[in-house]
Amino acid sequence: MRFVIVGAGALGSILGAHLARAGHDVTLYARARRAAQVAAGLRLTGLVELEATCRVVCDARALEAAHTLVLATKAIDTAQTLAAFRDLRVETAFSVQNGVLKNELLAAAFGRERVLGCVADFSGELLADGAVRFTRNVCVHLGDLTATSSDRAQRLAGVLESAGIRAAVAADIVSLEWSKFTGWIAQLPLAVLTRRLTAEFLADADAASVIVELAREAKALADASGIALVDAAPLPVVSIAQASDDDARALVVKVGERYRATAPEHRMSAQQDALRGSPLELEETLGFAVARGQALGVRMPALGLAYRLLRATHPARNGAGVAPTSSSPSSATSR
Repeated sequence: MRFVIVGAGALGSILGAHLARAGHDVTLYARARRAAQVAAGLRLTGLVELEATCRVVCDARALEAAHTLVLATKAIDTAQTLAAFRDLRVETAFSVQNGVLKNELLAAAFGRERVLGCVADFSGELLADGAVRFTRNVCVHLGDLTATSSDRAQRLAGVLESAGIRAAVAADIVSLEWSKFTGWIAQLPLAVLTRRLTAEFLADADAASVIVELAREAKALADASGIALVDAAPLPVVSIAQASDDDARALVVKVGERYRATAPEHRMSAQQDALRGSPLELEETLGFAVARGQALGVRMPALGLAYRLLRATHPARNGAGVAPTSSSPSSATSR
């Protein structure tokens, strides 16, 4: 298959290296210094030791068509990024980004009928020398946005699985995307503000208490948006919302202990950005949630405070929060 991967950070590089090794035609879109590193070869360490080569381009106009486009940039300025690919002929597109705005932005660029939902439950870290440390390989969930089954999703999941990236088809991808989103924004403030490894802050009882508050407010937002959540990575938000304070905190600590056993060096991507001094995906994720909560009348004091703290301590992306729109994924009917 012919893949175009937009973004050569950790996730884009992990996908590109595995797909290229499996014999697929892979083109990575990257910028400046990272483009030069990719041109010299993709290198993965950690879960696998892998080297692979693929085509790298810095100008989207050099591309004409792709069976599958994978959006793997940070969520910042996604619409502007996709505008550069408006002339690319694409059969299928999906995004491994954080947040829940990604599908609508892909649909605006290529048509909703070409878009698959995706939950990327795998992780890595781009190192200073250009290699990528592959830290988690749990599952890439793919699913049709309008149907419970999809031949395209099945085919792509099979391609990824054969290449070495665990993958599966999700019958209700919108629910799964929101389930990840709510757990992700509940962890985001602690990851960025503490700078601690994921296993460390999740397993800390005080941090876990804060995460419980954040998760419960995120669950209330999903409820108000008509999205039925399920317990899924990175946090069992449904169970946390229903449990007593002590039991909910224990659930978070248990997740931390699991990270300690299976991915002890894992750092959330937002924390990696903060440590590098890169802009955070704040407005596109937590900012979106806070703005949508305000529009729906959902009280979210903990999430609101966390959002303001991150804006105050990481001012590079200060600006208006992302206003919810009628075309946002949260307007979809929960299935």
